[in-house]
Amino acid sequence: MKRTKTEGTPLPLNQILLGDCVEIMNRMPEASVDLIFADPPYNLQLRGDLHRPDNSKVDAVDDHWDRFDTFAAYDRFTHDWMKAARRVLKPNGAIWVIGSYHNIFRVGAALQDQGYWILNDVVWRKSNPMPNFRGKRLTNAHETLIWASKSEGAKYTFNYEAVKAMNDDVQMRSDWVIPICTGHERLKDATGAKAHPTQKPEALLHRVLVATTNPGDVVLDPFFGTGTTGAVAKRLGRDFIGIDREAAYAEVAEKRIANVRKANSEVLEVTKGKRAEPRVPFGQLVERGMLQPGEVLFSPRNKTAKVRADGTLIASDCKGSIHQVGAAMEGAPSCNGWTYWSYRRDGIMVPIDVLRQQIRAEMK
Repeated sequence: MKRTKTEGTPLPLNQILLGDCVEIMNRMPEASVDLIFADPPYNLQLRGDLHRPDNSKVDAVDDHWDRFDTFAAYDRFTHDWMKAARRVLKPNGAIWVIGSYHNIFRVGAALQDQGYWILNDVVWRKSNPMPNFRGKRLTNAHETLIWASKSEGAKYTFNYEAVKAMNDDVQMRSDWVIPICTGHERLKDATGAKAHPTQKPEALLHRVLVATTNPGDVVLDPFFGTGTTGAVAKRLGRDFIGIDREAAYAEVAEKRIANVRKANSEVLEVTKGKRAEPRVPFGQLVERGMLQPGEVLFSPRNKTAKVRADGTLIASDCKGSIHQVGAAMEGAPSCNGWTYWSYRRDGIMVPIDVLRQQIRAEMK
């Protein structure tokens, strides 16, 4: 771990910085990180000890870093770290903030006040939540994550096809069922107690990073704790920057991350949507002789058009691009010509998109 000297130095990649996150972020280069995952103090406002029915004491969050005198003090703290975080985000960067009912509504308002643009709120439903021992409220079985871009209209990263593939090829929803840390994943200190009271499960960070970052991206966690963000980032081939005020947490995180092995580049690539693939103009198919001028293309309903030398099509009553002619034939406002048209080879109808994919394979 390093003490906080970042001003005038390169971005401190894959390091844990010890100190106040606002001061450290304000010394970092502007617009230098791709994603921020923030797990700030929840301001739980606990009053007295919490005991189980057998009178054993619950190891709840009562640490000094989670204590604020007033809501106004917590709001000032939130404003300050969010402002510093927004400064270091790249224009197309994004932020995730996680919290409970104690703080997430104040956090959401602060995000909007700062100029962030909220994209989703995600409910992390815990499959094994801690019971409500006092029996005076509903069991707190979820936490909320807010995902926001730096500003409205920003071209943030979202690997839609990848998270859909993770979900058995069904569109990923905004309610995630993931267990809390237990067993071997729960880090312990030398006395056998929890190393950190609010350690997040690696499964949660895995989904966040696969969904909203790419290999080589820089992920900043200003409340690093025992380093779940860093451990998952390293495994997935992302660079991380961790900040924490507590030396004990940073020490645990450093040892933890040292034992993580980065996956090889071949398996780090994720499924991309077709829009992310290289653009191939239809005219290239004609230039390269994959389709000949005068060749006939067929619609799904066996309507026809001829290929022209400049990569446009001509039909009996219209001419234009593969998309324009397809739309005109169907009387539709638009048409994806790549999936609409086919050509005939050896008596078999072949979609023209097959030829586009051949060219794309050569470009990789």
